[in-house]
Amino acid sequence: MFRFAQPLFLYLLLLIPLIWGIYLYGRYRRRRNLAAFGNVAFLPELAPHVSRWRPLVKMILQSLALAIIIFILARPQFGTKLETVKSEGVEIMVALDVSNSMLARDINPSRIDKAKMMLSKLVDDLDNDKLGLVVFAGDAYTQLPITTDYVSAKMFLNSIDTKMVPTQGTAIGQAIKIAMNSFSPESPAEQAIIVITDGENHEDDAVEAAKAAAAKGVKVSVIGIGSAKGAPIPISGSSNNFLKDNEGKTVITKLNEAMAQEVAQAGEGVYVRADNTNGALQALINEVRTMKSAEFERKTYSEYNEQFPGLAWIALILLLIDAVLLERKYGWISRINFFTKR
Repeated sequence: MFRFAQPLFLYLLLLIPLIWGIYLYGRYRRRRNLAAFGNVAFLPELAPHVSRWRPLVKMILQSLALAIIIFILARPQFGTKLETVKSEGVEIMVALDVSNSMLARDINPSRIDKAKMMLSKLVDDLDNDKLGLVVFAGDAYTQLPITTDYVSAKMFLNSIDTKMVPTQGTAIGQAIKIAMNSFSPESPAEQAIIVITDGENHEDDAVEAAKAAAAKGVKVSVIGIGSAKGAPIPISGSSNNFLKDNEGKTVITKLNEAMAQEVAQAGEGVYVRADNTNGALQALINEVRTMKSAEFERKTYSEYNEQFPGLAWIALILLLIDAVLLERKYGWISRINFFTKR
């Protein structure tokens, strides 16, 4: 398995385009200043030892060396030993509503952003627990298979938006069924499903799906996100244009709290309404902490070998070439005529 031990150093790669921008601007200013003294086309004859391309080649060498040094600072590593580790935890599948109504801003900064913030903090609170993610609107899809890789979980969370599921609606029942099929088979750990939704446009029989999950020992809890008063749905990419119905009236989306409570009750879980406080998040964390942990095995890389020596040699070679490559032509080469017979 390949990884960077210090990935934050990779942000230094952003310096390279900046350096190139300064370099190209400098070349442009230099050429413009030379043009002020006369025709630039006569420069090769006036300065025969000045090379046009060597400064560019040296810049390429320096940029490559800098990029490699940044990779070295990030400490590239390869995992060399895969071992089985025993740990205790629970299994949680989160079903997140990504329908357009989740763009409403009756919860700051928006319903979907609030949900992502809660899930991110939930991931930070997990310890050896397994987490998976299902996204749903009119259809439901597994976004993240159940895993203990919290770095991947955070990455998938950041990529979530309302364009992920093209079919609009709120297929909570389908999301619960997919979540049920995503748990580890015959796992001794306690399992739970957490549904985060505003409950609008209820498409299928979510109550029956929650009952079926509870019958198999999997609790279904629901976090209702939104307000009873409701809010308009912003059109993606615009802050002042809102979704309208066929009659031209602005659509107001409201939290369907009664339906969300009914699903939680059928799933023998808890219902919590999210607002602009952290009350729902704390209730979510408390619910996870009350679950019964069980020991399970997972495979992980325990030893990593540093890969920077090879990169360091490449960087050194590039810098040595840059050091011996002068910006002006070598005089002894310019005196050789390769095309004249003696």
